[in-house]
Amino acid sequence: MRYLSPLVAAAALVAGLASPAQAEPASNRWTADVSGLSPTWGGSPRIGLIPLGTHRLARPANAVTAAVTGDGVVDVRGLREDGRWTEWYETSATAPVTLPVTTSTIEARVVLSSGTAARVPVSGVTVSATTGKAASGDVTAAAAGLAYRVYATREGLVGGTTANGHVIRSRDHFVALPSRRGLANKNSGNYSVQVCASNGRCEWAPVWDVGPWNTKDDYWNPSSTRESFKDLPQGKPEAQAAYEDGYNGGKDGSGRKVANPAGIDLADGTFWDGLKLTTNAWVTVTYLWTGSGPLGTVRTTDAAGTVNVRSGATSTASQVGIAANHAQVRVTCQLTGESITGSQGTSNVWYRIASGKHIAKAYVAGVSGAATC
Repeated sequence: MRYLSPLVAAAALVAGLASPAQAEPASNRWTADVSGLSPTWGGSPRIGLIPLGTHRLARPANAVTAAVTGDGVVDVRGLREDGRWTEWYETSATAPVTLPVTTSTIEARVVLSSGTAARVPVSGVTVSATTGKAASGDVTAAAAGLAYRVYATREGLVGGTTANGHVIRSRDHFVALPSRRGLANKNSGNYSVQVCASNGRCEWAPVWDVGPWNTKDDYWNPSSTRESFKDLPQGKPEAQAAYEDGYNGGKDGSGRKVANPAGIDLADGTFWDGLKLTTNAWVTVTYLWTGSGPLGTVRTTDAAGTVNVRSGATSTASQVGIAANHAQVRVTCQLTGESITGSQGTSNVWYRIASGKHIAKAYVAGVSGAATC
């Protein structure tokens, strides 16, 4: 039984959300025929993704298994009651995963490596969801989310393809983290970060690639839920430990000698234009999906794909950063300022998204429940 057509699956990938046009009945076991679907390939090392879209469960569940016909693995995530997604978790028929929440909606994607693609192509996936023992909850933090100081490098690779299928443009705006758990769907920002440099500038950008160095190092998570390198302190990337302390013989998870302590890669536009960096540097990264409170999504038709972040609620206030198209921003409060016309209409409301940093509501969609500053 095919539960999502290629067209619906592609639409779900673009939107990063459930498709409203699901005809299949709710069930806790379903099969996807993926033999006619082509993966998007990207990243380094290369991975291929086949989005399977979202599925409604007949009964809420938190334990998920996936049996794959052919070579490949499956990532799944669950939709919380507040409309946010959990992180992605790899699962299989022999290694089931327990999600941190009990959910009625699950999204899945097939993950291929360049090695698996050369063997038996995946043709079908059967996913089962049951109720299991409660797992450790999602990371909880203050409203802004977990934040750590990590070393940032510039990704470059213009013309290449990211792990989620995005073709990298000149002076592009996104970031890469060394784990698929925080990899957003193409043209989605449901996993976004706030990156701030020591010069006071910040950028809000979606996570569209996997790297640098590792691919299973969700270092922002505690050891109880961290996928790999559980003996390292929370917030310390494996590459940093390898470079500074000789951890794992000074090598990354693939056996490569680590040449720098990077825990995040920045696209050229994020590096040069958002943060005004000229060389690799230490930055403070806030992993916005780990926080709580009102969220909005940046929408702009500007050729650069960005919106200016200002020191005050007016277009004449100094520019103190950039928010990339599709990125999510965490809204601390709203205030009245200059009337601005943008992708979301005309409004004199501005959102404060960090101390001394504001963005016009005219470019932000989906915010609800924001308090007055």
